[in-house]
Amino acid sequence: MLLSCAMSIDGYIDDASDQRLLLSNEADLDRVDAVRAGCDAILVGAATVRADDPRLVIRSPQRRTERAARGLPPSPTKVTVTASGDLDPAARFFTVGDAERVVYCATSVLARTRHRLGGLATVADGGDPVDPCRVLADLAARGVRRLMVEGGAAVHALFLGAGLADELHLVVAPFFVGDRRAPRFPGEGRFPWHPGRRAGLAEVRQIGDVVLLRYALSGRCPGA
Repeated sequence: MLLSCAMSIDGYIDDASDQRLLLSNEADLDRVDAVRAGCDAILVGAATVRADDPRLVIRSPQRRTERAARGLPPSPTKVTVTASGDLDPAARFFTVGDAERVVYCATSVLARTRHRLGGLATVADGGDPVDPCRVLADLAARGVRRLMVEGGAAVHALFLGAGLADELHLVVAPFFVGDRRAPRFPGEGRFPWHPGRRAGLAEVRQIGDVVLLRYALSGRCPGA
């Protein structure tokens, strides 16, 4: 499982305005598109679905064609996790593209979420609270071998805190946000990588005016 995130120099993944903050550039967005094309599923949190309304599809026609030639759907499976089940059926997550869609929700809102999203997505029990190991195990049973997690902050913290990421792609934009009201990467939590256990730096790459830091981690569910 790989985790992908873009942030400012001071660690913010957005600002506090109502407009989405653009942290990346076109060359890096194309790199992300290529990484997506090599994955079986893309996961974002419900807060990201609500705030950013992402399409989560492969943008490049050539990459879509190449996936189809390998017997794969043009875009990876779309996945989201939600504690409340508060998702708009009109969101582009559900209405754009022909990829499979899976929603993992808390057990307590399972019936209500299935009723709300019936016919638009597979709604699965993620536990209460939603358990990332349970999510990964269920995705594996559905044939997902490579999962890309794209955020937001709470989802980053959930998977990193559980020690599940094998790889972290961190893009740093050349500016500061400087507003403590804004979300930061990866949010609060206890993480397996600390001064006594450092992640391995696998790559540093300049992409236009941003820098990609690729870290090799060691992810697995406890007891797996």
